[in-house]
Amino acid sequence: MLKISNAVELADWEIQVTQIRAQGAGGQNVNKVATAVHLRFDILHSTLPPFYKERLMALSDQRISKDGIVVIKAQSFRTLEQNKEDALERLKELIQNAVKPQKARRPTRPTKGSQRRRVDRKTQKGKIKALRGKVKA
Repeated sequence: MLKISNAVELADWEIQVTQIRAQGAGGQNVNKVATAVHLRFDILHSTLPPFYKERLMALSDQRISKDGIVVIKAQSFRTLEQNKEDALERLKELIQNAVKPQKARRPTRPTKGSQRRRVDRKTQKGKIKALRGKVKA
């Protein structure tokens, strides 16, 4: 069971964890021991509330496919258990961040000083460009 919030939990059958061999350097042991983890989670066929599903599907995250399957690869630790815990924690973090209310952006106006500096730069650039013409003899 993966507890997302007080009201939302994911059952073990919803999360598919498979062992794979880790990539990269690591000596002889990395080539024969499968300690990395591929975690797969199907958003659309899960028991998550509809609000959670909508927010997750709306995310533009490379870990989420168009079919609504989250794939997380964990291989930073040496043991399978640590990598599995890392992958589950990252899934929990992804779901929690998706449903976190976004702060509304209040547009601000540029300051007088910044407007003045912008206009000064424009006039300076215009003067430089005016000097690029042919030289009159």
